[in-house]
Amino acid sequence: MDCFIKKIFLGKADEEAHRQFVRFGKGTYSGRAALVLKKKDKIKLNGSFEYANDFVKLAAELAPEETNFSGLVLSREEISGLNGKKRQGLFEHDFSGNSSDVKNIAEKAYAMLLDADSNGISLKIKKKLPKPGKSGDLKIDDKFCILEADLKYLPQIKDAFLWDAPECKKARVTHSYIIESIVLPAGEKDPEKMRILAKRKGRIIRKITADKNETQKEAEIEV
Repeated sequence: MDCFIKKIFLGKADEEAHRQFVRFGKGTYSGRAALVLKKKDKIKLNGSFEYANDFVKLAAELAPEETNFSGLVLSREEISGLNGKKRQGLFEHDFSGNSSDVKNIAEKAYAMLLDADSNGISLKIKKKLPKPGKSGDLKIDDKFCILEADLKYLPQIKDAFLWDAPECKKARVTHSYIIESIVLPAGEKDPEKMRILAKRKGRIIRKITADKNETQKEAEIEV
């Protein structure tokens, strides 16, 4: 499993990566997609709200099939089998199911705000998304998602989220989104559809601090 940031940096941005940018207009958004890894006798991975779906999907891959996931699922459309109530443009679904159930709804979900606890994997995610804001307007909560896991899962966790970081005991990653223009969909007249389908064009700057070593890289985006 690759997190949405990795997909972008590998040139493999998909619809899921696109959804991450729908809420943003032109401007610079600093400190986004924050991630903190601590490695001791266990792995502790904290992340901001952008990673909610990626944390859940990785937990569903690593945890035993019978592990129960429960919490809130947000979607733009109703999801068959779930009883959703529409609030502020999104359907809210109470969810309880196993790893397979999570995988079945993952592509339909806008945000999976789920908890899980099994042998070797513990996941906790807050249940209310933060409001968008420009640099300086919003304090980034890098503990919105918390995943604790046995050390044996380090290769999968590192490959999904810190594929480009060196070996270390502690790492922190943040991103600056620099959105320079909005590319509107051709022929679309509905304002809401235009907002959702429009692509954001610009750059992402990825800053990694691994122990005391700092690196920075950049990727162009049209997503």
